[in-house]
Amino acid sequence: MKKTLVAVVLLMLAMGTVQAQKLTGAGATFPYPIYSKWFSEYSGAHPGVEINYQSIGSGGGIRQVTAGLVDFGASDGPMTDEQLAASKIKIIHIPTVLGADVPAFNVPGVTDIKFSGDVLADIFLGKIVNWSDGRIARDNPGVKLPDQKIIVVHRSDGSGTTYIWTDYLSKVSKEWADGPGKGGSVAWPVGVGGKGNEGVAGLVRQLPGALGYIELTYALQNHISFGEVKNPAGNWVRASIEGVTEAAASVKQMPADYRVSITNAPGKDAYPISSFTWLLIPAHSADPARGKILKDLVSWIVNSGESEVSALSYAPLPKSVAEKVLKTVYSLQ
Repeated sequence: MKKTLVAVVLLMLAMGTVQAQKLTGAGATFPYPIYSKWFSEYSGAHPGVEINYQSIGSGGGIRQVTAGLVDFGASDGPMTDEQLAASKIKIIHIPTVLGADVPAFNVPGVTDIKFSGDVLADIFLGKIVNWSDGRIARDNPGVKLPDQKIIVVHRSDGSGTTYIWTDYLSKVSKEWADGPGKGGSVAWPVGVGGKGNEGVAGLVRQLPGALGYIELTYALQNHISFGEVKNPAGNWVRASIEGVTEAAASVKQMPADYRVSITNAPGKDAYPISSFTWLLIPAHSADPARGKILKDLVSWIVNSGESEVSALSYAPLPKSVAEKVLKTVYSLQ
C-alpha cells in the first residue's frame, strides 16, 4: 500500500499536480554525517520533499536562521541569551543527538596518548610545545614520545565543535577560562585553522606532530588516532557511545529550553568532552506548509531516526529527553 502511494505521488509530481516542498537548513558540521543520512532517508520516504542542508559550521547556521534565510539552523553550542535577544525571530532549541569531541593527533609511531585536561589546555595556550614534554610523558609511561613540535590545529570558522572544546577547557583550566574563554569563536593563542570538522581532520592527517579536536565520527571515518581523556572521577576514558551516554545521564532535570552543558560531567566512565547538538527551529514558521513538514521531520527523527545513530558513533537522546522533545515539537506553529 505504501509503495503504491509513493508511486502515485511521484506520478503526480511528474504531472505537476503536486507542489514539491524544499526545506533549507544550515549549520553544524559535528552532526553532519547523521543529518545527511536522516535527511536523505526522510526525503526518500516522502516524495516531493527535498531537504538541502549546508554543513557550514554552527556560527553560520545561527546567523542564517536568526536572519530568516533558512528554514532551520543547527548548532553544537546553544545560542547565548544575547544571540536569542538579537534574533529577528523566536528560536527553539531541539536536541537531536549526542556526540563527542576527541583530541585527534598525528604523532609518527604513536597510536595512543592519554591527555589530562590541564595538559590539553596548556597545549592550546602554547605553554606546552613539544610532544616530549614531561607533563605529557608523565601521563603516558612506556610511550616513546618524539622530540617533535606540537602543531595545534583549531577551527577557523564559527563552530559548535569549538564551543564544546572551549567549554571543556574553561572548566578544567582557570587560565583558559580567564583568557580565551568559551565560545564558538575565540582568540586562539597558537595554532593553524581549518574550516569545519572536515578541514581540521584533513590538517591533522597532513601535518606530522599535529593535535586538533574533531567530532568522534570524523576521527573514526578518517582513521585518525585520538587520545583518552581523564574525567573528573580520575579515570582515563576513550570516547564512545557509552561514555557520552553516561555524561548525558548527569542531567537530572533538563531545562525547558534544552540549553545545557555536559562537558566534564561526573560519572565513573563519563567521557568529559561530550555534548548534545541542537536543531534551531523558528517557533513560528513563515511558510505554514514548510513549517508542517519541518515538524513532521523532527518528529520522525525522534521516533525513527534515533535508532540509527549508534552506527555512526553518536549517542541517542535519553528516553526522557526524547519524550520532552516530542511535546515541544508538537507545540510548534
